[in-house]
Amino acid sequence: MREEMDGDSHWMQEALRLAEQGFTPPNPMVGCVIVREGVLVGSGFHPFAGQPHAERFALNAAGERTEGATAYVTLEPCCQYGRTSPCTKALIAAKVGRVVVAVLDPNPQVSGKGIAQLQVAGISVSVGVEEQAARKLNTVFFHFQTTQTPYVTIKAAMTLDGKIATHTGDSRWITGAKARNHVHLLRARSGAVMVGIGTLLADDALLTARLDPMPPRQPLRIVVDSRLRTPVDSAIVRSATANPAQMPLLIVTTEAAPQENQAALERSGVEVLRLPALQSGRVDLAELMPILAERQIISVLCEGGGELNAGLVQSKLAHQVLFFIAPKLVGGRQAPTPIEGEGYEKMANARVLHDMEIHRFDTDIALSGTLISPTAEILP
Repeated sequence: MREEMDGDSHWMQEALRLAEQGFTPPNPMVGCVIVREGVLVGSGFHPFAGQPHAERFALNAAGERTEGATAYVTLEPCCQYGRTSPCTKALIAAKVGRVVVAVLDPNPQVSGKGIAQLQVAGISVSVGVEEQAARKLNTVFFHFQTTQTPYVTIKAAMTLDGKIATHTGDSRWITGAKARNHVHLLRARSGAVMVGIGTLLADDALLTARLDPMPPRQPLRIVVDSRLRTPVDSAIVRSATANPAQMPLLIVTTEAAPQENQAALERSGVEVLRLPALQSGRVDLAELMPILAERQIISVLCEGGGELNAGLVQSKLAHQVLFFIAPKLVGGRQAPTPIEGEGYEKMANARVLHDMEIHRFDTDIALSGTLISPTAEILP
């Protein structure tokens, strides 16, 4: 039994490594391997939404060798019709002898039902192998399914003395190429990338995921712009005008923004969304999140400046922080920092990070942690 458990863990880890290759929002990242008599005969992962699921790729690769084999899947196989037919039916038709599942699907339309279908068909099912790793891989998906709100990550690059730009506004480049390439990967795996108007005006950013090869999808790009100052000739607007389907752009503003500015942007093919304003005149970001959820945006990578980040932290809308720290010192009393705003008066009121992790990207360091302590909200 112990030997079988060790083997299950080994093959599930392989399935998890495969799953990481997907660009899947709003779907979860899923990997699958098919093993027969201790030999890998088929493998696959879900590449992006609308494409076949991991089980389909693995079963196709295994062909006739699936009969009596064991399928290792990082998430409970789906049992409902959507863009694709149920994976449970495919596993049953392939006559696999056993299915090992890392974790149950938190989607109430699936949770437990996929397992039950396999068992009714006479297939042996084991659940819980490498469960914590599988949950971590799909933290965003679990959060969205159980809360129906996007998972928000604040990302910033800063110097060792905590500056995201010099006092003149120069920020290219704080970190090295390896760290910046990783950010493009994060964008490709996010439902949306969001910045404030200050960051957009300073950097004329495109906010696209630029990888080699290019990812199969681009995230929704969001600019929070309370007075609609986004120039119609900015790089981000021009890209949306040229290819609105592949380069979607949403500018979020308030009722106080000039109508003529909205008309000019909309003529360029840009979507403008007006939302209530806070007393400060800034966009009420709490009003934005459920709208994004309705659009099946399950995660938001915020690359905004200190004011937007402060708004997310103080309103408790942010769930994770990811800071890339470069071994540089720039100083400057007026140089911006990752979190601006009014700040907290006492250290005792400071937001505390949990589950801290550290990664190296050449000479740069990435620190990440969650702003909300793990609770039952991520459980199915």
